[in-house]
Amino acid sequence: MLKLKNVLLKDYNSFHCGGMAENLVVCESTEELKQAIRENLHSKLTVLGYGTNVLISDKGLTGTTVITKGGDCHFENELLVADAGAWWDDIVQASIDKELWGIELMSGIPSSIGGAIHGNIAAYGQQIADTLEWVEVIATDSQKIYSIPSSELSFNYRYCSLSDKSHLVIFRAAFRLSNNPTKSLEYGSALRIADELKLDKNKLNDRRLTILEARKRAGSLYDPNQKATSYTAGSFFKNPIVPLEVAREVIKFDETGKSADVLLKQNQIHGGSDHRVSAAHVLLAAGFMRGQTWDNVRLHPDHILKIENIGNATSQEIYNVSREIMNQVYEKLCIKLEPEVKFLGDFSE
Repeated sequence: MLKLKNVLLKDYNSFHCGGMAENLVVCESTEELKQAIRENLHSKLTVLGYGTNVLISDKGLTGTTVITKGGDCHFENELLVADAGAWWDDIVQASIDKELWGIELMSGIPSSIGGAIHGNIAAYGQQIADTLEWVEVIATDSQKIYSIPSSELSFNYRYCSLSDKSHLVIFRAAFRLSNNPTKSLEYGSALRIADELKLDKNKLNDRRLTILEARKRAGSLYDPNQKATSYTAGSFFKNPIVPLEVAREVIKFDETGKSADVLLKQNQIHGGSDHRVSAAHVLLAAGFMRGQTWDNVRLHPDHILKIENIGNATSQEIYNVSREIMNQVYEKLCIKLEPEVKFLGDFSE
């Protein structure tokens, strides 16, 4: 366990910016995480994994910031039990090695296990809620340990009720996998990649390779140990739900040539509703452009939903761009965008 004081947090998040942690504790195992919580029972605690879905204020974080990186997993027949600090894609690979289905379509998503549960990560028709069996949490105010079944976590699109209970910290989770396929791969671009690479969409490892290649081509593969030329937390905004007639207008800004029916089906696969439109289409409909730049902040040249730090952007600068986008979208389209990225600390409006 590493303990430091007054440490810049830019090396602990994928935006590569943010102020200082008053106290920083880096844990590499579940036991170290439990120890950190015991030792900081009366402190203000912020618990992070790999920092891939947060924007940390330039003013930093007071109290104690606990970073949990690393952890193991094991199998009990079809039940995969993993530590919260484990890297999500390592767990996916472990399930592939055991020839178990259920999370393979979420290959390559950058997150810890704990972060994946909090955000109910999803891709290509699979989501965390589909396979999560239970979580074990520790209460920061009492150090009591609880086991909570998935059915009590009120999962929704990019949401888990634990996100509203900051005093409960996940330290272990279990996923019920299957010896047989649980979802078909229906997303057109992934199917085309499978055909191009002569991969069989009905074979488990081929399916993983297809998804990893799709994410690579989308610029969505992230290695926390690799130096980057730009820094991002991936898709910044959630896909909003809108009236069906608005959805049909927004998807006219799609540039792939897909029909409205195909796009609405795609919305259903990704967001659970044909009323949930791509936030990328919303940005295009509001007049934003791929590669649009504000000093050190940019919308990705190919993937407009990604806000990037392309130089030495401050967190406030990134925050300001996100607010400008949200305000302009509402003014032009009467659509309220919600950030998928979590804001930590104080920002100026």
